[in-house]
Amino acid sequence: MEITADYIREELKQVKDPEIPTISIVDLGIVTGIDISENNDIHVTLTPTFAGCPALRMMEDMVKEHLGSYEQLGDITVATSFETTWTTDLISEEGHAAIKKHGLAPPMRNCSNISMDILEATKCPYCDSENTKMKSPFGPTLCRSLHYCNNCKQAFEGFKPI
Repeated sequence: MEITADYIREELKQVKDPEIPTISIVDLGIVTGIDISENNDIHVTLTPTFAGCPALRMMEDMVKEHLGSYEQLGDITVATSFETTWTTDLISEEGHAAIKKHGLAPPMRNCSNISMDILEATKCPYCDSENTKMKSPFGPTLCRSLHYCNNCKQAFEGFKPI
């Protein structure tokens, strides 16, 4: 069996984000590089969602542990890089669905300039209503805002587009 970057990427879809366990680190867009040597040594590059991410070392260890369980793979190394800037546009369509399944409103796409208007326009992840109200632009983490749906009466968090 030939080990390819696509194969490794598919395998890494089983590694879930520690904070949002419905989404894989691949679908979150933080796996930004996969290099494979001739003897199947694997080097994975992760780009964190933000520089101070407290789960970063945990994710590195999770990647090493998951890939290390395959006998056909050589040495596994994982590095964090800031060469690529992570944005919410790196989240896959599957990732958007996983974020919604977790009860968070997925971020809008192609929002290079975050504004209060964009945060206010967050759809409810429970009923898809646009009849929502932002309660606070600051949520429990840097990447989330707090909202309320006037239709289904649910409070929810929105994933900020960055």
